[in-house]
Amino acid sequence: MDSIKSDQLVISELTDGVIELLCKLIETPSFSTDEGGTAQLIENWFSKRNIPLERENNNIWVYNKYFDNSKPTILLNSHHDTVRPNGNYTNDPFNACINNGKLFGLGSNDAGGCLVSLIATFTYFYVRQDLNYNLVLAATAEEENSGDLGLKSILKYLKNVEFAIVGEPTLMQLAIAEKGLLILDISVKGTSSHAAHLNNDNSIYKSLEIIQWFKNYEFEKKSEILGDVKMTVTQIKAGNQHNVVPSHCNFVVDIRVNDMYKNEEVLNIIQQAMPDSVEVKPRSLHLGSSSIPKEHPIVVSGISLDCETYGSPTLSDQSVLSCPSLKLGPGDSKRSHSADEFIYIDEIKEGVSLYIKIIEGVV
Repeated sequence: MDSIKSDQLVISELTDGVIELLCKLIETPSFSTDEGGTAQLIENWFSKRNIPLERENNNIWVYNKYFDNSKPTILLNSHHDTVRPNGNYTNDPFNACINNGKLFGLGSNDAGGCLVSLIATFTYFYVRQDLNYNLVLAATAEEENSGDLGLKSILKYLKNVEFAIVGEPTLMQLAIAEKGLLILDISVKGTSSHAAHLNNDNSIYKSLEIIQWFKNYEFEKKSEILGDVKMTVTQIKAGNQHNVVPSHCNFVVDIRVNDMYKNEEVLNIIQQAMPDSVEVKPRSLHLGSSSIPKEHPIVVSGISLDCETYGSPTLSDQSVLSCPSLKLGPGDSKRSHSADEFIYIDEIKEGVSLYIKIIEGVV
């Protein structure tokens, strides 16, 4: 009993400590590409506890004390950058305010609560010598803008990673698959003319047919976990004068790709379906879908603790990983990027406890 009480006390103290850390992170602006302040706070956490760390740009990573090259590694990852606050905030986004059990502030839910819960979890396991896996925690930058100096820039340094837990708000349910993202810039070519004259090659009218195709097209392969590939036209631009028919109409298509397709496959299907007057340019092909088998030990461990599995429609740093990965964390994805963002203190407490229990099931 004494060891159980002692263990619970350690977890409680760690949880209190990372809630304090989260308050400091909220009060330190960390927009994507400008996360130096929060990186320093995270560095201070580990330095204070004599945990050696490595840092490149605004990414910090740490290994368990008894790292063994003969063992596989579990990557624990979450990000400390944020989006900019939207204009509908009614409170100060940089004031970490606790009210009725809610911790308010920019980045509290996405993904500060997840990050500090993983930091507490890693710190809890840091000195354990009886682990079947190594642990590496990476607190990374530039997730919100899919930047080049985030997680993907340090993957080459991480040792023997077999699978990953990516901290994003999932209400501590197991997101065992995540849709990829493919953004297309579409340009429909027509013939420019004076609006007063007949023109049967109006780029805007031609675009209506193409947009309708994107609205109605159904990809053949449907995922049991992630459902259909979803295509949405999100931006459109054409012309600059009321009396001139534009030569081009340009629009953007946001495509959420299920785990049945590679981004390259989706692009090829679309390009083959387009007439010669339509140009299709992908912004990137590297933000692919990701998944982990339901039979994977980390998923089985979560299920044994009454966590449910589901497929996530939102993108995370899972998209840059080549290993199996599970998205899991405290908070609710629906609060992300919202005004007056918050996370419940009890969600963080549950997050630390569940992370530890789920990892205990495999290490």
